[in-house]
Amino acid sequence: MDFFTGFRPLLFSYVLINGILITLQTKEEVLLDMKATGGELGWLTWPLEQGDKPGWEVTQRTLNGSQFYTYSVCNVGEREQDNWLRTTFIQRHQSASRVFVELQFIVRDCNSFGGSSLTCKETFNLFTSESDADVGTTFRKGQFKKVATIAPDEITGKNELRINTETRVVENLSRKGFYLAFQDIGACVALLSTRVYYKTCPATVKSLVLFPETVAGGENQGLREVSGACVDNAVSEESPRIYCTVDGDWAVMVGQCQCKPGYEEVKEACQECRPGFFKAAASGDKCEPCPANSEQLDSGALVCPCTDGFYRAPTDPPTGPCSGLPSAPRDLVATTVQLSTGKLLLSWSPPEDTAGRTDVTYSVECQRCEDSVCQLCGEKIRFEPAGTGLTDTKVSVSSLDAHLNYTFTVKAHSGVSMFEAEPRSSRPPSSISLTVSLRYTDPPRITTLRMVERTSASLSLSWDVFPRPRSQSQPIQYKLTYRKKDDNLVATTIIVRILEKNFVHVVDLTPCTAYMCKVQPSAAMAAPEAPKGLSLMSVFLPIPGPLTQNNTAVIFAAAIGGAAMLFIVILVLFLRRRSVKAPLLLSTSLRPVNQSSFTEQLKPLKTYVDPHTYEDPNVAVLKFATEIHPSHITKQKVIGAGEFGEVYRGNLKMPGRKEVAVAIKTLKPGYTEKQRQDFLSEASIMGQFSHQNIIRLEGVVTKFKHAMIVTEYMENGALDRYLKDHDGEFPSFQLVGMMYGIAAGMKYLSDMSYVHRDLAARNILVNNNLECKVSDFGLSRVLEDDPEGTYTTSGGKIPIRWTAPEAIAYRKFTSASDVWSFGIVMWEVMAFGERPYWDMSNHEVMKAINEAFRLPAPMDCPSAVYQLMLQCWLQDRSKRPRFGDIVNLLDKLLRSPDSLKTIADFDPRVSIRLPSTSGSDGSPFRSVSEWLESIKMSQYSENFTCAGVVTMDHVLQMKNEDIKNIGVRLPGHLKRIAYSILGLKDQTSTLSVFAV
Repeated sequence: MDFFTGFRPLLFSYVLINGILITLQTKEEVLLDMKATGGELGWLTWPLEQGDKPGWEVTQRTLNGSQFYTYSVCNVGEREQDNWLRTTFIQRHQSASRVFVELQFIVRDCNSFGGSSLTCKETFNLFTSESDADVGTTFRKGQFKKVATIAPDEITGKNELRINTETRVVENLSRKGFYLAFQDIGACVALLSTRVYYKTCPATVKSLVLFPETVAGGENQGLREVSGACVDNAVSEESPRIYCTVDGDWAVMVGQCQCKPGYEEVKEACQECRPGFFKAAASGDKCEPCPANSEQLDSGALVCPCTDGFYRAPTDPPTGPCSGLPSAPRDLVATTVQLSTGKLLLSWSPPEDTAGRTDVTYSVECQRCEDSVCQLCGEKIRFEPAGTGLTDTKVSVSSLDAHLNYTFTVKAHSGVSMFEAEPRSSRPPSSISLTVSLRYTDPPRITTLRMVERTSASLSLSWDVFPRPRSQSQPIQYKLTYRKKDDNLVATTIIVRILEKNFVHVVDLTPCTAYMCKVQPSAAMAAPEAPKGLSLMSVFLPIPGPLTQNNTAVIFAAAIGGAAMLFIVILVLFLRRRSVKAPLLLSTSLRPVNQSSFTEQLKPLKTYVDPHTYEDPNVAVLKFATEIHPSHITKQKVIGAGEFGEVYRGNLKMPGRKEVAVAIKTLKPGYTEKQRQDFLSEASIMGQFSHQNIIRLEGVVTKFKHAMIVTEYMENGALDRYLKDHDGEFPSFQLVGMMYGIAAGMKYLSDMSYVHRDLAARNILVNNNLECKVSDFGLSRVLEDDPEGTYTTSGGKIPIRWTAPEAIAYRKFTSASDVWSFGIVMWEVMAFGERPYWDMSNHEVMKAINEAFRLPAPMDCPSAVYQLMLQCWLQDRSKRPRFGDIVNLLDKLLRSPDSLKTIADFDPRVSIRLPSTSGSDGSPFRSVSEWLESIKMSQYSENFTCAGVVTMDHVLQMKNEDIKNIGVRLPGHLKRIAYSILGLKDQTSTLSVFAV
């Protein structure tokens, strides 16, 4: 039967369009292309001769002058069809262990053949066989391994042509080449195109690192690490590397290269700096023009040296301009502040020319000249605040002597003053000098009068004078006046003595008497024109008389009596205070406590603070997270790759604490400041939480080059993967316990006015004790003060399968939308990590939800648990339970295990999603292995074969005991197989009860 009768125009049109589509493929290395061959393919058909029942037939067709070939088979009226079509030997690339097979084909509708097609099928099978050499025309079916059953999405009817495209993956290839084979079991099929290819990450240059073309890894390898090399004239501190994904995409680059000194980056290459430009260090910066007062060299300059007479300070960057020496300060002035202490104030104006520098300082040098002999002032002269390193344009000078000439020199300095050589005629001076003559006209003054010694009838005094006499030939005479201290000045005797030394011993004084003393230079030393009081200094000193023995006894007795009275007063005050305070303490201790109010006081009132509201995100990190020194962290091995860098397993050993295992998220080198802030924002969020079901933040590393986030290590990883690896191993009671932990963590977040937005089993981590903890706060945001407040996103991806319909439609998130997501997580837990909504597209999921479709109960799901799921998926968000209600309900279920024994209704046709095609015996599958593969139980294929269960008729006759006897022991696997058989019986209208 000719498959293409009546369809040729449509076929030609499709081939032309599809030829354009093929040219758009990228990152693929083609091993076989049926269309591109353009000649006889030489594929092998088996059986070689079938008499009147032809198998696969090759048909040559011409389009626009080019020939192409198709293979078709259409023996729908014959029984027991087993037709094989094998490709030529396909050479495998040495590193390509995973290839893709893209098929374009047409399948005729069995109903279009009328009643003569009772044995018609609408599927065919794809097989593969590995070999180290081409076996020619030798063909053995037993050497081929089944890859997949190929079923069309669209079936061709009588008057239209519907072309299907399917892609299947062939894994774990290890030999030099392989064959593909197509098995027809009674369908009407036309194979239009077969294309075999593997994916590669193309050779590329990123951040000046050249990465070679790399074959994408297989499913088991996941990410393939590839080392790169710097382009010419570029260097790197560490070996750059990148990861090649299974889809042929480069991801998570670690390390980067930078152009050497004298080179800059231009279109992923390093080129020499142009003449007049330079670059001093290896970096990602561009070459800069030579700064002012520097020489412009040829291309590739590392630095631009200063021109003659200009310099750079040691602290100046090589990119800075060169500068000259500052000129001298101006307008130096000396002002007398206090002649009595020989104190002056020097002030000046800044230099007229600072040579463009802002680090100008000043130093002051002093010389004293006496009898035409000049010398440095020495340490006797004091400068305030200092004599060097002055930034202000004034200085105070003290301890100067009278009748001397002083020369002060003020010099300007800058960072380049160290390069100053001998003065040149063209260079302006950098200092200014001023000579000051200290010629005092004021008479000497008494500055200090002190009592040296006293007895009952004598007194010794000494004093200081300023200015001091320059020589012994000019002594100063002093006038001492003293008298008894008496209010009756008329009857008081005043005694005056003239002295030539600044010391006196007065005798013959009256015991127990106070005296008033005054010392001043004699009138002969005072200048008559001096202002009154300016040259005189009066000191009045009371002189008590000596104490007698009787007076001493009286005073001693009075002192003892006063001390005793003071002690009595203090004791009385202390006793009174205790008598007043004791009843108060007693009444406080016996006061009854209101238990409810006490509980409310203990209840934390902490509210989540959005770190994005901080003007400086670094402040938020330091506020909510603990800084860890990198020396306390030990990395062990890479366990994953995140958005910002690699994730390590390691250890944390803090001083005074036990060493603990941790997960370490790193920030890849070459990050921008925004990437660093986004990376650390998750730590600012996590650091605010403290709950046993929320992932714990140990701390961050922010003050060093490589930023890190350190969290507790969860040994069993993500919940969805863990459940898949332990499918059927946990009873419902334990699964509900996991849900309780997740709900408790979400209640804590909700109580803090916080919404997660990305709650899914993949974001729940599990430790060795099977405790579940909420993690991954990348999509999280804070709620408003209003409990019903929302956060409106400005775009971005939304996890459709886990997100509430109102959040999808309006991008508004609340705790109620988190409750919807929690219902999906419950379904994932009970289904042991199965993908929600299976292989439905996101568009199909949204459409189904809006049409009131909800996920069916997983196998063996307690009815009470499934009813809680349905409550979480109510369309009206105000009617959904709150997390507090969910925690209480799950707690009641765990306290009453019998409540979990009632199982929700289960429909295997919906949950397992069996194919809709039907064989001649009414069974949806041609073989037992095909059936087991569809329900993800292919690991038991050998068990069924050894037990003699080799046809679907045998499967339909099996009981629960038969399944156990062939070696299926895990409860979850036992129930999956049993429910599938129940679904098969229901499809074949066999009214039998299958007890589980």
